[in-house]
Amino acid sequence: MIFAQPSRSTFPFVAFVSLVLAVLFLGMPAFAAGKTAAVSEFTLANGLDVVVIPDHRAPIVTHMVWYKAGSADEAPGKSGIAHFFEHLMFKGTKNHPAGEFEAAVAAIGGQQNAFTSNDYTAFYEKVPPSALEEMMRYEADRMRNLTLTDQVIVPERKVIMEERRMRVDNNPNALLGEELDAALFENQPYRFPVIGWMHEIAKLNRTDATAFYNRYYAPNNAIVVVAGDVTPDEVRRDAEATYGKLARGEDLPPRVRPTEPVHHAKKTVTLSDPRVTLPSFRKLWIVPSYHTARNGEAEALDLLAEILGDGTRSRLYQAFVVKKDVASSVGAYYQGTMLDDTKFAVYGATIGPTGLHDLEKGVDAEIERIKKDGVTADELAKAKKRFVRAMIFARDNQEGMARLYGSTLATGGTIKDIEDWPERIDAVTADQVKAVAVKYLDPDTAVTGYLLPAGKGDQQ
Repeated sequence: MIFAQPSRSTFPFVAFVSLVLAVLFLGMPAFAAGKTAAVSEFTLANGLDVVVIPDHRAPIVTHMVWYKAGSADEAPGKSGIAHFFEHLMFKGTKNHPAGEFEAAVAAIGGQQNAFTSNDYTAFYEKVPPSALEEMMRYEADRMRNLTLTDQVIVPERKVIMEERRMRVDNNPNALLGEELDAALFENQPYRFPVIGWMHEIAKLNRTDATAFYNRYYAPNNAIVVVAGDVTPDEVRRDAEATYGKLARGEDLPPRVRPTEPVHHAKKTVTLSDPRVTLPSFRKLWIVPSYHTARNGEAEALDLLAEILGDGTRSRLYQAFVVKKDVASSVGAYYQGTMLDDTKFAVYGATIGPTGLHDLEKGVDAEIERIKKDGVTADELAKAKKRFVRAMIFARDNQEGMARLYGSTLATGGTIKDIEDWPERIDAVTADQVKAVAVKYLDPDTAVTGYLLPAGKGDQQ
């Protein structure tokens, strides 16, 4: 079981847990599948949405259940309950003891896991097609029949506290990431860590777990995605026989969360730690996501990140790794697949113990260059071609396709959004890329984090 934050671009601070996990487990670019005519969707009488992505190249099926409930949906003071509940879903139910589901998956050579993000929690199995109905029976059972007792909850709470110590408290990159999110999002619930604050995890109890379960874990708040060697008719038959027997849950209100006020100041967050050897920085801005953006701004932000700092052909990599040889890593990313306004970031790490200040100034200058002069037609065309390649690779990854569709639908998107994405990307102009850089990458509202070796309280 893991916690993650979705991101369309690889973030090279490999120890920064949440974003690395996003690459490993949510690794396909947002909306990057192109038109897939075979994809179908239907809704059961109890409100469960089902998406089918046929892929008959291998006798494998990926079955995923997405709940529209993540860390940003938690009640105040209950941070970590979404991730906590992800763990609890692997405990026993009224019909099956703890461990039986996992044993059934292992017995047929399958794979099973789960992850939690700001906006959703997902569970998945990769199994032979003949086992799909059995997987659906198990998932449908734990959707409504978990056994939640203190004997189950108290030991698992200790497990999660230890997970936080291992993944976050012992990791300077992760600690800085938490502090940066808390500084960037003044009002939005994205300011809270997915795994939760330690002092609040320690107080989570059976009442909290039961309330979260009863509110969010119901068929009409879930999406089932099945990708692989199946047909829509087969999936519908199995879904009706399993999930279809569950009662509809309470209808939830729209997911309207607190929004950000206007930001008037730039902020800096500095963390010095003896475990850090190479100084690094991250600079963040709040920008619209694909769900909140209008007039092609999300597509323009995606291409801006691609041109500025995504990969070895990007401006930042070519300038500071290839030509000047002053950075061990440098780049940009845009977290477009989020329900609410999201983040755009640039980052860099030096190749030695000094030079961070000059590296940051150089990255800032590259941003200002785009804001002043824009991007070239050649840069834009090549960035679009790289996105086309990503579409092709996405189609070749069954699990990646299931994650793409599930994460998109769980954050307010539609199948049509996915199908139309290539045309919308192709329609982006150089002027639009320049415009979003000017509009959103304001140095006077940026939040900058510095990760420094011990004793270096100021940037170098």
